[in-house]
Amino acid sequence: MLVGWLFAMTLGSTAAYAAKSYTPNTLGLEVSSAILIDVDTGQVLYQVDQDTPHPPASMTKMMTEYIVLDEIKSGRLKWDDIVTATKAAASTPADGSQIYLAEGDKHTVKDLYIAMAVGSANDATVALADHIGGTEQGFVQKMNETAKSLGLNSAHFTTATGLTDTTVISAADLAKFARILLLKHPEFLDYSKIPSYKFRERDKNPMINWNWMLESNKNVQALKKFAYPGVDGMKTGYIGAAGYCFTGTAKRGDMRLISVVMGTSSKEARFLETAKLFDYGFNNFERKTVVAPKTVVKNAESVKIKKGVSKQVPIVTANDVSFLVKKGVEPNIEQTNISLKGEDQLVAPIKQGQVVGTVTFAYKDPDTGKSIQNTVNLIASEDVDKASWWRLMFRSIGDFFAGLFKGIVNLF
Repeated sequence: MLVGWLFAMTLGSTAAYAAKSYTPNTLGLEVSSAILIDVDTGQVLYQVDQDTPHPPASMTKMMTEYIVLDEIKSGRLKWDDIVTATKAAASTPADGSQIYLAEGDKHTVKDLYIAMAVGSANDATVALADHIGGTEQGFVQKMNETAKSLGLNSAHFTTATGLTDTTVISAADLAKFARILLLKHPEFLDYSKIPSYKFRERDKNPMINWNWMLESNKNVQALKKFAYPGVDGMKTGYIGAAGYCFTGTAKRGDMRLISVVMGTSSKEARFLETAKLFDYGFNNFERKTVVAPKTVVKNAESVKIKKGVSKQVPIVTANDVSFLVKKGVEPNIEQTNISLKGEDQLVAPIKQGQVVGTVTFAYKDPDTGKSIQNTVNLIASEDVDKASWWRLMFRSIGDFFAGLFKGIVNLF
């Protein structure tokens, strides 16, 4: 029964992880490391020792999930492809989450992916890793190559599951990666928010999502005290060397936040500490649009072009410029840099919406003193057709005589 499964999940949940030490912080978080960021901008709203690498335990599986989604997006893998469980997958130690695969078992990519996303099944994770990488270590190599390409400089993976303490990553890089995952593969949330899933029809009980903070748990008696409005992902983790960890995301209105807590003392604590971070973010910050989309910015009203009916084209911002700021505080925003393409790169015809450069705005956080930057594209606000050869010829003649006259004037 479902109630029995939930009871089994919570058994031992009060057995505390012996934390080496908690890092002092103003929110009183009992964590080794933590971070809270805004998804839209990547802006850091709060952090505790964000750059120190720690074992992420099963939060490692987010990288496995990311690679699976990449493979599907590229067409190299399909959700209904059949995966045959390898001996390595079937030999996964029984002391962790699993779906009890036997060697030779055949399941779809989708079923194994959901088992990994919902139940954190280690054997399902290894089966997918073997299928994509040939072996788990072949897949691990791909994980590290992917991490490097994404700029996750603290990350070092040694397994697809995160069950070893030799896999490490910082809270800052985990949050950065979680943001990349959500922006590139928003369908990730379709799976991370599934509250329960029966892997086999004959299974007595469904898997229950280890993310007890899911908003959908608000009506589940055993979990409703952890349910948090707007939470629809992402991944829990635990091994002895890591403590209880959680990367979470929640959306309210136009604001989506990502949090990471590492090294908490219990299954419950990782969610209680995450709730403190989300409360801080949603209660204290608001999105402030400082530049509207399609705005003409100072010192970048137009850009020169070649071979057009006009010699220049008016330009505007492609989208808005927004920052998360403390509620009730008017932000001090500066336009810090403009970068425009040269004439040789802008040859008519020019199309409306064509990117012609960038502009950067900076907001100085009054609490931390750090400057937060937001760069947006500058685009052509109208079409410019290519000029006829006749017009270009007379323009060249005019430019020649104008240059000649200027040269003569400069002699006197």
